[in-house]
Parts: sequence; structure tokens; C-alpha cells
Amino acid sequence: MTRFFSAETITQRLEQVYQTLPDSVRLIAVTKQVPVELMRVAYEFGIRDFGESRIQEAAQKQMQLQDLPDITWHLIGHLQSNKAAKAIELFQWIHSVDSLKLAQRLDQLAENQSVNLRTCLQVKVLPDPNKYGWSVSELLTDLPLLDQCKHLGISGLMTILPYGLDTSESLNAFTQTRALANQIQQQNWPHLQMEQLSMGMSEDYPLAIEAGSTMIRLGRTLFGER
Repeated sequence: MTRFFSAETITQRLEQVYQTLPDSVRLIAVTKQVPVELMRVAYEFGIRDFGESRIQEAAQKQMQLQDLPDITWHLIGHLQSNKAAKAIELFQWIHSVDSLKLAQRLDQLAENQSVNLRTCLQVKVLPDPNKYGWSVSELLTDLPLLDQCKHLGISGLMTILPYGLDTSESLNAFTQTRALANQIQQQNWPHLQMEQLSMGMSEDYPLAIEAGSTMIRLGRTLFGER
């Protein structure tokens, strides 16, 4: 059973987060299962970046929010290749590009449809069988082929930490992700930019910011438990 916050509490939570948020960090409001009425509360506060995990839910919400045309939609959940075409129609950002196969599929679609897409590559700096994404060694191996994806708009890295890490372990993992982005950037690939770091969620975003995150993804902190 969901226990979402009231509109007043959501506004208070947003104010609290923004008081501690550096100007360099972009807040993505994660609205999986959140009703559009509460999304409108966040919008009225000033939120323009909304993150969804499922194609069908995002499509329904976009229909209901057609009167708010300046929203930027971010896909933050796992994307199957057979749903890539629909994802490109719905989202301006895809944070969860987690395999070479998916990257190449999205690149092909973006070229065919002349879409301006921005993406992050999902990486696991720590082993985690419960998460999608490249290991560090896999990602470094695939960089030459990823650099050929000229229409993918690769803008940085995204990571989701394993469950159960303590504070120092979490900070270290975020720091490793930042270092990996720097390493890739220094290789000067023509079509791989590492300007963005999508890392940090409700339970660990202050540590992610400390490590250099540029985009945090907050759901429960803003809206309550699903």
C-alpha cells in the first residue's frame, strides 16, 4: 500500500532538499507510481525534470500532463531493446543505457528519427548481480564501439549502488565512478562526453553530491513510500 506525502509535505521536502543542493546538481524527481496530482505539486514548486522507470506508465502520465510542455522526461529504469523505439518518443534523457546492444539500437533509432537524445552509460563499479550495467572492465573494452554511436548523445555515467553498503563504502563507490568518468574523458573520444554523473538516490544522495554527482534521482525523499 502506498503512503504518499500530502501536497504540503512534498513542498516542504522540496524546500529542504534545495536548501542543501549545489547549483551544479540537477534534481530528477522520480515519480514511478506517483499520481499526476502530486507531480503537479512538484511542478508548481519548480521541478521540470521527472524520472520514470516504465514506458507504459510514462506514456499515460504524459497524456495527462500535456498542458505542461516544458517538462524534461528521464528514463531511469531498465530498457529492453524491443521498447527502445517507444522510449525515444517519450524521453529526452535515458540514464539507463546498460549494454552495447541497447546503445547501438538507440543510436540507430535516433539517427533514423533525427532525435536529439541525451544518455548516460550505466556502470557497476562494484559487482552486483541484481543490477544491470557494464562492469568497469567491460565498459572500457566497449568504448571504441560506443564512440561509433554518433547519435546517442552519450553525456556521462549513471550508477546505482548495491544494497547494504556503509557510508564509507558508498562514498568510495561514487568516487570510483567519478574517477572512471575522468579516465574516459581524458581519452578524448570524439563522441563520448563525461560531463554528467547521474548518481545518488534518496538514501545516499548527499554522499553522491560529495563525490561529484551532477544529477540526483529522488523519489521517496520527496513523495513518500510507494
